[in-house]
Amino acid sequence: MRKLCKLASGLLLTLLVTSPAFAFGADKEPAKEADILCTHDLHSTLEGYITTRGMQSGAEPVEAGGFARIKTVIDRQRAVNPDTLVLDAGDYPMGTLYQVLYTTEAPEIRMLGRMGFDATTFGNHDFDYGSEALADMFHVAAASGDPRPAFVINNFDLTSQNTGSQMITKALKEYGYSDYVVLQKGDLKVAVTGTLGYDAIDCAPRCELAWLDPIEYTKKTVAKIKENEDVDMIVLLSHCGTNANPKKSEDEIIAKEIPDIDVIISGHSHSVTKEPIVIKNTTIVSAGCYGYYVGNAHFVQNKKGRWEITNWELIETDSSIPEDPETLKEIQAFADQIDETYLKDFGYTANEVVAVNDYSFESVDDMYQIHTEHRLGDLISDAYRYAVNQTPSGMEHYADVGVAPSGTIRDTYYPGDILVADVFGSFSLGSGADGTVGYPLISLYLTGKELRTVAEVDASVSDLMDSARLYMSGLSFSYNPHRMILNKVNDIWISEPLQSDTRAKLDDKKLYRVVTDMYSGLMLESVTNVSKGLLSVVPKKADGTPVTDFNEVIIYQADGSELKAWDAIVQYMQSFEKDENGVSRIPEYYSVTHNRKVVDDSRNPVSLFKHPNKFGFAACGLLLLLVLLLILIIRLIVRIRRRKIAKRLKEVTPERVIDVEIIEKDRIEQKEDPADASEAGQNPEHNDNTESAGEEGEHV
Repeated sequence: MRKLCKLASGLLLTLLVTSPAFAFGADKEPAKEADILCTHDLHSTLEGYITTRGMQSGAEPVEAGGFARIKTVIDRQRAVNPDTLVLDAGDYPMGTLYQVLYTTEAPEIRMLGRMGFDATTFGNHDFDYGSEALADMFHVAAASGDPRPAFVINNFDLTSQNTGSQMITKALKEYGYSDYVVLQKGDLKVAVTGTLGYDAIDCAPRCELAWLDPIEYTKKTVAKIKENEDVDMIVLLSHCGTNANPKKSEDEIIAKEIPDIDVIISGHSHSVTKEPIVIKNTTIVSAGCYGYYVGNAHFVQNKKGRWEITNWELIETDSSIPEDPETLKEIQAFADQIDETYLKDFGYTANEVVAVNDYSFESVDDMYQIHTEHRLGDLISDAYRYAVNQTPSGMEHYADVGVAPSGTIRDTYYPGDILVADVFGSFSLGSGADGTVGYPLISLYLTGKELRTVAEVDASVSDLMDSARLYMSGLSFSYNPHRMILNKVNDIWISEPLQSDTRAKLDDKKLYRVVTDMYSGLMLESVTNVSKGLLSVVPKKADGTPVTDFNEVIIYQADGSELKAWDAIVQYMQSFEKDENGVSRIPEYYSVTHNRKVVDDSRNPVSLFKHPNKFGFAACGLLLLLVLLLILIIRLIVRIRRRKIAKRLKEVTPERVIDVEIIEKDRIEQKEDPADASEAGQNPEHNDNTESAGEEGEHV
């Protein structure tokens, strides 16, 4: 019987141990996992586009991007994990002709909803058309009946009483927004919040919303989530950005300041994180711009409840990704409205060929990163001068200088046909005083001396603010990167005709007519701030009085319409010599650069110190002052040292004083008795003593 009981007990124990319900560790729940797809800075790229982004230099451009390909990526991932989060970190509008439907159709945010995005937030370009247009976009999206992503933002000031702010707030409430939202994905609860950073706010000159500190209010929102919600993960949709300079890398600062955030989807800076940035328990990821990549992140929750990223993939939306047919149909429905509602007023169609191009222009990234002259900048700045000089005001007063900052140039031109849509995409920002899409060109008058300051902005400030790299027509200069900051320009010239390399001396006192786009005029204040007020210019009217309202200096065409920056480029390209098919061709002139911005890399003293400006003179004065001060310090040290030596000699011992007195007495006696002196000279011992005393006397 006992043997039978033991056998039964053994069998029972074996069953218990081997049973899945009682297996080792089975009393613990398996670790939770999370999948996130992310985008940011899509900039109205509903359609695919031609690009060399992410490819080796010299590679042939390919078609990539577009919402139809992104939809395919989303569908494939959700087929693997239906509970995948799909998030966007802002700046989905502004960048292609689809933005002309922003206020009437809201195509970008509506397509995000149709594609299955769970949440998005503000970007700085939401404000390009002003408060009323932004409010209209939210009203249209809310009334469309389309599924729409949750809208989260935690740091704008609801108490602001200005009209624009109240208008946007009302529209946001109609759309439905909050400082955070909790999304249920299977057994996973995720809190998502959003914020707009300092640099993004600075890049939104037409924004009327009052903003609060992104770090402080994100911290308050996260604390609120921790207190009120039982969530597994906290995600921040951040339009702050990262930067190689740790002091300017806003999202890295947020991660350090707010360790309870698990994941930061980082937009605004158009960064591509090939490897995730991990700061303690916070992971930062970025997927670049224009939808070329979709970020795909997989997380596993550890024993402490924090999330570790175990896989990060940048999915390229190239031709290997098929376009979702239904999404293509929805996009085409929006595209059909562009010609009729916008381009017909200019006499164009989206797919009209403007010019044929035989040359490979620099990429937009090159224009930001490589500080030199670029042919694309030459072409666009020349276009501004050309188009302005065809207007009534241009015929009265020739445009002397055209300025195109890198921050306004959104795309390059590839070999082949250049379409109206391509030109619009190269300058797709803002709207004018007329309320229509596209920043107009404006006219400013600056002295020759102020034009030197403009050149110094490029030479000195643009290394700190690369959107301020300036490409100019009619003004050429050389700069030496080894010279003192704010004094890097060493030569500057003015030139007259377009596509000409003739140069003349710049007259410091003369008023020159400068043409640029409205956005650049609005951003003058940022350049002043970056240089701490040391570099500033005062935009003037033709009569020399300061410009106080840039709407007053908009350039108008003969028919009374605003001269849009993108239209100026079209007009210039259409003016080129025609080929046998009657189509303009980009001239050979733009196949090379023309010494408009010369980098003088010499360390020769002549190059380093010639033609100093006021900062150079101030530096020379300061250097001279430092040299004089150094001389005075050396003289003071020598004087103090001498005094110390003299003081030590006065403080010698009494015995030493007696020895000196005896020696001096002997000397006197020798002088009085020549015979003794002669004898003393024959006495070696006495002679030695005399030499010793002489040395001592010289020392004293």
